[in-house]
Amino acid sequence: MSTRPDPRRWWALGALVACMLVLGFDGTILNVALPAMAAQLGADAAEQTWIADSYLVVFAALMLPAGLLGDRFGRRRMLLAGLGTFLAGSLSGAFVTSPAQVIAARVVLGAGAALMMPLALSVLPSLFPAEERSKALGAVSAASALGLPLGPVVGGWLLDRFWWGSVFLVNVPLVALGIAACLFLLPETRDPASPKVGLLSTALTVTGLAALVSCVNEGPARGWASPLVLSALATAAVLLTALVLRERRAARPVLDVTLLRDRAFRWNTLAAALATLVLTGLLFVVPQHLQTVQGQDAFGTGLRMLPMMGGLLVASRATGPLVRRAGPRVVIPGALLLLAAAALTGSRTDVHEGYGFTALWLTIAGFGFGFGIIPAMDGALGALPRDRAGSGSGLLMTLRQVAGAIGVAVLGSLIAGSFADRLDTQGLPRAAADAAGDSVVAAHQVAARLGDAALARSADAAFVHGLDLALLACGIAAVAAALLTAVFLPGRAPAEPAGTGAREVVPRKADA
Repeated sequence: MSTRPDPRRWWALGALVACMLVLGFDGTILNVALPAMAAQLGADAAEQTWIADSYLVVFAALMLPAGLLGDRFGRRRMLLAGLGTFLAGSLSGAFVTSPAQVIAARVVLGAGAALMMPLALSVLPSLFPAEERSKALGAVSAASALGLPLGPVVGGWLLDRFWWGSVFLVNVPLVALGIAACLFLLPETRDPASPKVGLLSTALTVTGLAALVSCVNEGPARGWASPLVLSALATAAVLLTALVLRERRAARPVLDVTLLRDRAFRWNTLAAALATLVLTGLLFVVPQHLQTVQGQDAFGTGLRMLPMMGGLLVASRATGPLVRRAGPRVVIPGALLLLAAAALTGSRTDVHEGYGFTALWLTIAGFGFGFGIIPAMDGALGALPRDRAGSGSGLLMTLRQVAGAIGVAVLGSLIAGSFADRLDTQGLPRAAADAAGDSVVAAHQVAARLGDAALARSADAAFVHGLDLALLACGIAAVAAALLTAVFLPGRAPAEPAGTGAREVVPRKADA
């Protein structure tokens, strides 16, 4: 078989980049729509958090079996299945009429994304020789990262011109492009030695993560000592522990924790996961602040997220030369410290603060994420044995998505709990007070209906206090990650992955 690289590989990479871009901004595109959706559909604070988190939880839980499905049955075939599922979720989500239906559509999108992400990464070794692989991985990683801050911009532009369902339909042309590219440009690859996908392991992953996020989401409203919250926490602990123990005994596990024994993979993955936690949390809370407290419309909110995107773009272009010059052990911890500085600066926000202050720390956050996520992803993927490309990249992306889901849940809970404690509803009828306590959006609706300016001011102050607590938590997490990676991260990125593994390349026409 010829070893010459496929001349169409750069076209294929362009299509994969488009897919990664839509996956990135689908994680955050609804953030600017949440206030409008909450008002129109009557979604309370917990439902808003689930609208954001349902996608992330399913995305995270299904990526491990998705990687194995690709290894076993063909990565191109499973990537096409993921694109089709994502297309179905996008079309159904555009016409839903209740918070529960939005959450259901996001679950379908998460399932499609779970197939797309690890398999798009795992086909790269079959397309690119070793000397080009770092550049290809950098392009795909950058597209996924850029999609996160791009989501609020795209969502805001759409919401100012169309109804909120348009944030789902924007996926359709990019997904169609991805399907065409897979059909005509990608070769089929698989690993014949890949293990079977275990239904029990998949069920343990999905239910364990869902229980964990449920515990964090419901804690502020129901009380952390409530039977429901404690039972959810216990269920999560039992299920996830059972998953780890079961997989440790398997010859070829779904959750291959042995990959974490590799120092480069372990610490690059930790850095990528914690950077994702911080950024995903920021992108969940900041649009709410810009819309509800500063009074921006959806598109204005998206535009005001551009400083973060600008910092990320500049950093993504400068990362390669900087890593070659200083090494990942300097660049990645430094990037995490930039993220920490951004979050800690933002935690000084008060209710009268103007946008200039917000733009400053958003720019710093963009620089921090850009300088951190690309070398961390490159280092983690470069440490994988080639025959574990699907399941290994699935583990990496699962941990990132779990971190993102936990970030949204924890920060949403901090804000919701602080808001409920600090909102002054004295003198309001019981029904109005209960409604106002659901969220800052609901409080402003009640204030407008009653003509109560004091309630609106109290809602703003209560929300900003919760925002400051959330950003403080982000800053502390980023500092801890910076210290750990500075101590334990290898000084140089690994060269070629250690094993060649058993990988079968199947001619495309054999699949037709």
